[in-house]
Amino acid sequence: MVQDGPGIELETSLGYLLKEVSSVLRAEMEEVLRPLGMTVTHYSCLELLAQRPGLSNSELARGTFVTRQSMNVLLQSLERDGIVTRASEPAVGKVLPTRLTPRGRRSLEKASAAVRSVEDRMLSGLSDAERSEALRILRGMAASLRQREPAS
Repeated sequence: MVQDGPGIELETSLGYLLKEVSSVLRAEMEEVLRPLGMTVTHYSCLELLAQRPGLSNSELARGTFVTRQSMNVLLQSLERDGIVTRASEPAVGKVLPTRLTPRGRRSLEKASAAVRSVEDRMLSGLSDAERSEALRILRGMAASLRQREPAS
């Protein structure tokens, strides 16, 4: 259906389609993570810490797209459950670096396998070349959006 006026045609809007894919992907990830006692944010936090040990609360919040306050609540819970450790005293400034515990690494292994199965299903209709091209295009879109025009 064609829209009158300056609106966006949803059936051909890449932004709308990206949001739809993002929503479906998140729902599918939540479904496979729920039996493991995790959310997507919880999983993302563990994945970031595995790849970059010692990240701060602020860095983890940015990397998982949540507020610092939300991340602090999550980290307190993960620390209480023995999934992560944080220094009791900041090494520099106010930053308390966070690291995965062995228990956290085991939890992450299970979660990564579950999330990988969702991603594999999402990409199952694409060839290796199409997957590479999709990554290139999506990275380009993100980079374009991050480039802000100078204020006039």
